[in-house]
Amino acid sequence: MIALLQRVSHGSVFVDGVAVGQIGHGIVLFLGIEKGDSTEQAEKLAERIVNYRLFADDDGKMNACLQDTLGGLLIVPQFTLAADTSQGRRPGFEPAAVPADAEPLFEKFVEAAYALHGQVAVGTFGADMQVNLTNDGPVTFILNG
Repeated sequence: MIALLQRVSHGSVFVDGVAVGQIGHGIVLFLGIEKGDSTEQAEKLAERIVNYRLFADDDGKMNACLQDTLGGLLIVPQFTLAADTSQGRRPGFEPAAVPADAEPLFEKFVEAAYALHGQVAVGTFGADMQVNLTNDGPVTFILNG
């Protein structure tokens, strides 16, 4: 699993012009699922992300996590994160899990994140989505799970 986290002042995701998920201050998370990923990985990565320290504490250091700030978590499925970009000028998607395998893992990840944090919004798996966000910092990290 590949997770791209962005600390945001707000984020939203739309499908066919309708907002399906939105948050204020928090994290917009793009999640790519690769072949061979497991339920255990999904649960561990969700726990890591909810507790990842990318928010400033009272001293201005990145020592606070989503739990500490009570921010939102907007989870957006993004299979293109699993692309093979090692050669040429066109990405290959061989590393990405097929939708029938990826969707249950995505749902497991969402379930685990919600159980840990509660303030979770979600994009629509397999949909053409428009994502709006204001990156705060900018602060962006890639985590592999």
